[in-house]
Order: sequence, then C-alpha cells, then structure tokens
Amino acid sequence: MKILAIETSCDETSVSVVENGRKVLSNIISSQIPIHAKYNGVVPELASRAHIKNINPVIEKALNKININFKNFDKKIDAIACTYGPGLAGSLLVGIMAAKTLSYIYDKPLIPVNHIEGHMHSAGIENSGLKPPFLSVIISGGHTELVIVKDYGKYVFLGGTRDDAIGEAFDKVAKILGLSYPGGPVIDKLAELGDAKKIHFTRPLLKGSWDFSFSGIKTAVLNYSKKVDITDKNVINDICAGFRQAVAETIIYKSFEAAEKYNLKTIALGGGVASNSLIRKMFKVTAKNKKVKVFIPSPVYCTDNASMIGLVAYYKYKKSGFKKNIDSLNPKPSLDLQNW
Repeated sequence: MKILAIETSCDETSVSVVENGRKVLSNIISSQIPIHAKYNGVVPELASRAHIKNINPVIEKALNKININFKNFDKKIDAIACTYGPGLAGSLLVGIMAAKTLSYIYDKPLIPVNHIEGHMHSAGIENSGLKPPFLSVIISGGHTELVIVKDYGKYVFLGGTRDDAIGEAFDKVAKILGLSYPGGPVIDKLAELGDAKKIHFTRPLLKGSWDFSFSGIKTAVLNYSKKVDITDKNVINDICAGFRQAVAETIIYKSFEAAEKYNLKTIALGGGVASNSLIRKMFKVTAKNKKVKVFIPSPVYCTDNASMIGLVAYYKYKKSGFKKNIDSLNPKPSLDLQNW
C-alpha cells in the first residue's frame, strides 16, 4: 500500500510516499529556517505563506522522484495522509487543503494524523524491530512528553512540559547568548568545545511527577550570563556545555525512571532535539547499562517530516479503515493525543 503523506504543522513543508508503513520511497523537506532566523523563531503568518508557495513543488518533487505524476497517480497511490494538528493553524490548513484536493480528484481515502503520533513512531521508519509496547520520549521545539505506547493508536500519557518545551529552551538560551537560530544545533556544536563541569545549572527533576520544566534552567543561564563576559568564546562554550549537560541529564533521568516504573524494556526517541549528539550518546550508554533497548531516528526523521505521518497513517488505515473524509477534516492547532 502506497500512501502520499503531507506534513505542514509548523515551518517545514514535507511530502513523502511511504509503502506499507516503513518503506520510504521518497521524502522531500523544504525548510523555512532562513525566513524565520532573523526573528529568532517561527512567525506563523510567514510560515503559512511559505507553505502556500512550496506545497505544489514539493508534492511534485516527491512524486517525480519515484516516477509518479498526475497522470498515473490514480494507479500508483492508494491513499492520502496529512497532519491535522497540533501546530500552527495557517500552516496546517495548507497541507490539509492539498490533501483534500488530491483525495477528491482521485477518489482516495484521506487519513488524518496527529503530528505527535508521527514523532512517537518516527524511530520505526528505519527500525522494523520497534513495535509496541514502548516508552515514547518526544523532545522537540514545541513538545517534551513521555507517553506509553501500548499499541498503535493506544496510548497512556504520563507527563509533559509545564512551561518551555526542550527545543524552545534551546532557542531562548541561544538568544540570550547572542547565538543564531535555531538554537539546538549551534548550542550542541559549541558545547563540544566547552567544559560541562565548569558550570552546574539546576536539574529540574520534579520528582513525584512525570512532567518537565525547563524555564528554570533558562533563567539560570540568563542570570549567569549577566555575571560573566559572554563576548569571550570560551565562556560561551562552557555555558553551552553546562546547559546541554543539565538538559540531557534531566531527560535521561525521567525517561529511564518511567521505563523502570512501568516495566518497559524499549524506549523510542522522537522530535528535533533527538538529533542532539549528547542526548543520543547518553541514551545509548544508559540503555546498555540498564539492559533496555533504545531506538533513535536518523536526524532527517527527528525533525518534522512526512514519512513519519505516512507510517502512522498506514497502521491507522489497517486498524480502522477510512472512507473519503474530506468535508469534516479541519485544522486542530491544539489537538490532544487521542486513542483510535
């Protein structure tokens, strides 16, 4: 079964053709980072305009890569999938309208997918061994969540961020230090040049809860930066190293504590911050020590991508089946995680 999947929840326009859930035939991602970098964050109106400009060329590129066009589309593609939330309303709308149009013209089933579910299962794109049950650790620009995946479409939410998401904290710290956007990659790079032992920032473990809070670390960095010379590159590197270490240890502690509590022997990471080199390394080392399997997507599948949407759509179609669902499908910017 071949599914054309569309992802436009934030600032990446992505289209993918996925066969039987895990075989990625094409995956095209058009990034908007250059547009938003000067604002140190995503500007919703600019994001939706860029999606309008990019959506058709990205669809055509994803199809052309595997010798599909709008003449043989009907015979080659079995269903359409798209993200319908959570995310930016204008951005979501562009992807949904494109999916609705294709569904209507070619009389194909339209499968709506929760963006968070995509990240939860993204490590399964390259790892056929990742199957429920497992603990999903979602660490991205807008989300920091722990979810037990009992089965495809059957979830137990444990906890999430009470304030800044982990990726948001990286961006804000980068801004404090006068670094470029997005903050995650640049802090990760500079942290490799610094000494994490020189500065000890708080570890907000919130014991007794599965929630996260990163605003305290951000504030600690702000207060520290006012006491030192942040024009000194070595100081910047050490701050980045200390901050990254504190964040990584917090994620590691709570993730493995939750896995032990609920007797889960598999952990799967998802989200853009799963690209962080220290977090990847620490998860692998800790998993080995605790005899737990850990699955981490390649960087291309950590960030927003349509392949993960195609994967979830496949299992959703297999479990529930879908008729054309055009008129009732609308953007849901604050969509919660739901069972199906």
